Amino acid sequence: MNERLILTISQKISLKEHPHFDEQWLRKVIEGDPSIIGLGDLELKEAERIQPKAGRLDLLLYDREKEKRYEVEIMLGKIDESHIIRAIEYWDNERKRLPNYEHCAVVIAEDITTRFLNVIGLFNSSIPMIAIQLNALAVEDKLILNFVKVLDEVSVGEDEDEISVKKDRTFWENKASKESLVIVDECNDILKEIDSDLHISYNQSYMGLFKKNRPFNFLVFVAKQKFVRVEIKVEDIETWIKKLEDHEFEIVSVGKGSGRIKFRIAKSDVANNHDLLKELFQTSYNEWIK
Repeated sequence: MNERLILTISQKISLKEHPHFDEQWLRKVIEGDPSIIGLGDLELKEAERIQPKAGRLDLLLYDREKEKRYEVEIMLGKIDESHIIRAIEYWDNERKRLPNYEHCAVVIAEDITTRFLNVIGLFNSSIPMIAIQLNALAVEDKLILNFVKVLDEVSVGEDEDEISVKKDRTFWENKASKESLVIVDECNDILKEIDSDLHISYNQSYMGLFKKNRPFNFLVFVAKQKFVRVEIKVEDIETWIKKLEDHEFEIVSVGKGSGRIKFRIAKSDVANNHDLLKELFQTSYNEWIK
């Protein structure tokens, strides 16, 4: 890196009003390098994906490590209601089509006003959604694209007072499977050994815990068709990753900010690893209440 940097004044420009740039051009740029939007090392799954009775999704991006798909809608200029509605509609189509993946709606626009941030924030309590503002800067004869995340998705279980949409067991049996709910039941039996007052709370995007009518989400479950993803908060992340991997649990991802390990539990894992899981659950429980 050149240590002697030269100060250069940039000028903000509008891609919408520029004669040489349009949404198709911007989509091609992101296709070439999806990491440019600042959501990690993403892969392009498909561009202009046809939606049933609903147009085309601009970009479908994929995080292989997290098994997560991003439904991305692009709009030059100022964001509007139709942009948000399309993004939610396409997100809903894709999560129903492939329910075993996590899905997140993403809107990208040059101008995201406070009013629309408030609107998106209301959806964000029940719909995982990210808003990214694109700043186009002209520096001499060069164009710089600066993507700034102005609204992040709500991470489940991180705030014990978070707002969630309540559901029931039948909702999750239909969304995932009865078999995967059995895995949750077996984990719940272990939790009962730790604290008999803990109960499963069925929410729209996850199954958390509550105790004496208060959220107690040191641990949450996300059931899929053939397995359950556990998201658990622990202080010594590296030690617990090694222990889980030594017992052949698959680590999905680690939230460095949230301190949560996400890993898969399959049908026979609870019975075969009862003591390990109890130790993990107990450790997380103790750290949560201290």
